[in-house]
Amino acid sequence: MKRRVMRQEDVAEFCRYLQGEERSQGTIETYRREIRAFAATLPENRVVTKEVVVAWKETLAKRYAVSTVNGKLAALNGLFSFLGWRECRVKPLRRQRELFRDKGRELDKGEYLRLLAAAKRRENWRLYYLMETLASTGMRVSELRFVTVQALAAGRVRVDCKGKHRTIFLTAKLCRALGNYCRRQKRTSGPVFVTRTGRPVDRSNIWREMRALSTQAGVGERKVFPHNFRHLFARAFYSLEKDMAKLADLLGHASVETTRIYIMESGAEHKRQVERLGLVI
Repeated sequence: MKRRVMRQEDVAEFCRYLQGEERSQGTIETYRREIRAFAATLPENRVVTKEVVVAWKETLAKRYAVSTVNGKLAALNGLFSFLGWRECRVKPLRRQRELFRDKGRELDKGEYLRLLAAAKRRENWRLYYLMETLASTGMRVSELRFVTVQALAAGRVRVDCKGKHRTIFLTAKLCRALGNYCRRQKRTSGPVFVTRTGRPVDRSNIWREMRALSTQAGVGERKVFPHNFRHLFARAFYSLEKDMAKLADLLGHASVETTRIYIMESGAEHKRQVERLGLVI
């Protein structure tokens, strides 16, 4: 078998390839980070074998959730395919389909309102309006940079993310609220949500601020993360419309099966439904 040695220049070339494939910068940085983490576990000669990769996979499986492990493996398998090292590729962990959502991580409307109230008390208006935007549109946190002053005037956001294009409509009430915020910030163009240096906020900025807010709002820290506002929107919309296909379009899902995960019932709700069947004498 040919000797496989991981070199920094190969990783750099792989990242340039991903750029040519129009992968997002966030994806490229994630792949780079995961590959470097694997490289740090290699022996001094930096030789890669299937056995070494399998051992890394087993170590990850003891520390992380299945989805996290598979994300790390996807980065590594992508590099191996690019380099032609197919014998080094490993299979992702198998994951049983989840039938119920974890009630302990579900953010409800009351908790959402408490988070808004806490942000208001702290006069953290950027976070206040950012949470309102995520919850009222169901957009991904990576799509926030497309919410611009110009988009407010049009009442819609044109998203170009991960090679996919879609339009997100903004309610008149949200446009007015964000417009007032921009005027107070003296912002006349560009992204609505930016850092002190003028750069669009990223996931780490938002997550850190939300976690700091959770204690004051009396909301469990496990529930306060950006993507949970997208789940809140999905459940609220479906409870009113009962239209799975329309919700999938609004969320930008290619598959309705993905949307189904967002609105699946909790284990406790399922248990109550089964008990109502009255089949135990």
